[in-house]
Order: sequence, then C-alpha cells, then structure tokens
Amino acid sequence: MDWWWFSGWPLIWIVGLYLGVAGVYFWTALCLYLIAKKTDTQEAWIAWIPILNLLVICWAAGRPSWWFFLLLIPLVNIVVYIEMWMTIAEVRNQETWIGLLMIIPGVNLVLLGILAFAPK
Repeated sequence: MDWWWFSGWPLIWIVGLYLGVAGVYFWTALCLYLIAKKTDTQEAWIAWIPILNLLVICWAAGRPSWWFFLLLIPLVNIVVYIEMWMTIAEVRNQETWIGLLMIIPGVNLVLLGILAFAPK
C-alpha cells in the first residue's frame, strides 16, 4: 500500500478534482455573467464572486435583492430557485420548464449554457 502513495496517483487525483471544480465554477460564473448582460442587469461582474452571484440570479429574474436571503433558507430555496430560473428562462425567450430542470445536477450546466448563449 505504501507504493501507492509514492506513485503520484494521489497527486493526480487531487489536481484532477481541483481542476474539475474550478472548471465547473468558471463555466457557471461565465454563464451567469452572460445571462446578466443579456437581461440588462446592473453590475453583472458580481457573477464572478461566490455566494454573491446569487444576487445576480435575483436581479436577472427581476426580483429585489432581499430574495437573496430566501435562497439561504433550506427547502424554501428550492422553490425560490425554481421560480427565479423559470422567470429568467421566460425573459430569455426560452421554455419556462427549464427552470424546473435547473435543480438537476449536471443538467443545469447544460441549461445554463442554453440560457447564456441563446440569442435574445
């Protein structure tokens, strides 16, 4: 078992995991930024700041900033998140059921790309 630790595999796993997480974060922030730009949201650059990027979702959906706190309450956040993404999809001239699918991990990354790169 000692050879495994010195073979370099743990380092490969750690670096791969880090790059994967960083890649997902970059993709999500980029898509939120583009969605904010296309919905004429002020201060779209906040999409690059962790946690505060939830404010960008609120603003892109046309909701007040205090809805940010609703996204921090367990179970309530699921309903609010779906509602906001349904509104964002409607604003971006997409099907509103996309908001419901945004709660499915993996699928939401594809749908973010659709909402961000679809023509207005």
